[in-house]
Amino acid sequence: MTTTADRLSQTARRPAARGRLARWGLLTDLDHPGQVFANITPNWFAAVMGTGIVAVAAASLPDQFPGLRIAATAVWALAGAILVALIVATGLHWLRHRETAKGHASDPVMAHFYGAPPMAIVTVGAGTLLLGRDVVGLSTAVDVDWVAWLAGTTLGLLAAAAVPYLQFTRHQVKPDAAFGGWLMPVVPPMVSASTGALLIPYAPGAQARLTMLLACYAMFGISLLASAIVITLIWSRLARHGIGPARMVPTLWIVLGPLGQSITAVHLLGQAARDVLPAPEAGFLRMFGVLYGVPVWGFALLWAAIAAAITLRTARRHLPFSLTWWSFTFPVGTCVTGTTALALATGSAVLRAAAAAGYAALVLAWLIVAARTARASARGWLFLPARPALAAGPALAAPAGQVPG
Repeated sequence: MTTTADRLSQTARRPAARGRLARWGLLTDLDHPGQVFANITPNWFAAVMGTGIVAVAAASLPDQFPGLRIAATAVWALAGAILVALIVATGLHWLRHRETAKGHASDPVMAHFYGAPPMAIVTVGAGTLLLGRDVVGLSTAVDVDWVAWLAGTTLGLLAAAAVPYLQFTRHQVKPDAAFGGWLMPVVPPMVSASTGALLIPYAPGAQARLTMLLACYAMFGISLLASAIVITLIWSRLARHGIGPARMVPTLWIVLGPLGQSITAVHLLGQAARDVLPAPEAGFLRMFGVLYGVPVWGFALLWAAIAAAITLRTARRHLPFSLTWWSFTFPVGTCVTGTTALALATGSAVLRAAAAAGYAALVLAWLIVAARTARASARGWLFLPARPALAAGPALAAPAGQVPG
């Protein structure tokens, strides 16, 4: 039982603790260090996604250069460390601020970002298999990836069903509410499909490999059709209601996520089919990867051009920093892996160059967003509660971590 004297003692210690951190320029915008865990929202895991895709995309680039794999491995390790830190922070958030944590699911904006943790987990798992094997060995890397894939896929399928259910039955959704975040809960099965393809050769036995292949194609379909519906709604909202608040503009880039990831998935699954299905069927699936991938890649270029134009237009006026800026990373990274897949499948020199250029843009975006995130985290801005929705404009509450630009 906490006595009055205990509370007074704790209150007296807080300024001292804050003072020690302030001398180092840390958490100066918070009242006390414990406030860090008061508003840990699921969209924080987008930082793991954006960091992990930098590593994963590097591992598969058609043109490798000295030092790239070592750098990518370091970035993968950083993504893993951030993932562990966020899992611990989320656990403390639920222990200390349970009512706030429960409220995330009822928030019509934040609820969609429950798709981020599963994608973060499977991305780090894939990085372990592709890059971490050089550090921990192939056997351990495969085991870790299996655990990460099973955990992330389970959570991803749950999010893909539960979040739309909440949206349909409990959330108050206005006509102008559609935004890129609506894709977050339905994209995880696509990420599981592409990362699961990497594990098919390590499945024990022919039936296990066949089951894994079919399950990944099923998840490809789940995400593909759901994403097509949501992208249509986003296009309709933009046409009917305009761009909306500047702070939500970065989420337009999330549309590239299911596009690039689906190209990657269909290519990797076609490759995996060679060891699972008879030659005619496997050959058709590899060909399907190109027949599907090239048109979708074309639409991804169109959307990237539109999103870039809107982002530049908004930035000229004012684009405040928030965790939504991580939308500039993972979706672009999936387009890099998708372009790489098409380059390898077709032998196109143009696509090889496009993959390299896309990766350079991804690294630049990651460096900018990571630096801004580190700075805002050190100050404490990103741990403050979300701003309430504005009285005017689309009915979108500001994501947690809104930081003045």
